[in-house]
Amino acid sequence: MPVRSQLARQLEAMGIHDDRVLWAFDQVPRRLFVPPALQESADGDHPLPIGHGQTISQPFVVAYMTERLELSGSDRVLEIGTGSGYQTAILAHLSALVYSVEIIPDLSARAAEVLLERLRLPNVHLRVADGWSGWPEKAPFDRILVTAAAPFVPPALAEQLRSGGRMVLPVGEAQGPQMLKLVAKDEQGEVAVRDLLPVHFVPMTAGRPLVS
Repeated sequence: MPVRSQLARQLEAMGIHDDRVLWAFDQVPRRLFVPPALQESADGDHPLPIGHGQTISQPFVVAYMTERLELSGSDRVLEIGTGSGYQTAILAHLSALVYSVEIIPDLSARAAEVLLERLRLPNVHLRVADGWSGWPEKAPFDRILVTAAAPFVPPALAEQLRSGGRMVLPVGEAQGPQMLKLVAKDEQGEVAVRDLLPVHFVPMTAGRPLVS
């Protein structure tokens, strides 16, 4: 493994131990995904605003959620909430294919500029749509990651998770307590849900894609 960046070393000190996850953080500069005025704060372990009432999650949360997915490198991954595209880029370095859904067209377009034009990630596919519905045409998925809080596990996402798959998502109300949860589906299709840690995410937006 190459020498780790300061951010990757910080994440390791905070309890992230998967070498592949730490390697991915070395490959993806967070400053590419934040507004120009905030680039000096890009490597801080805190969320930053990206417009439209949305945020780029703090690096520890991105790393923690990614680690809990237990990616093998050959996975087909569905991400709900492209946002800035930072989490998408991390997933792309650790997975075979990443399908990412964003309801806000402007955010999806900005993420596409970085992911597809600047970083030229060939395994990333973006879509502007309602994340509640997932991406049924591309299902099933080995892993699903949701970056906005839902009041409960969306049934469509549980349905699109492959047997033996894992989903990580925050569950809770916008102004109330939220819990990051791990959803595991066994080979018989039975689903088990486990609490991971308290979090605070922007709420998942249901309905038609928002006009930018």
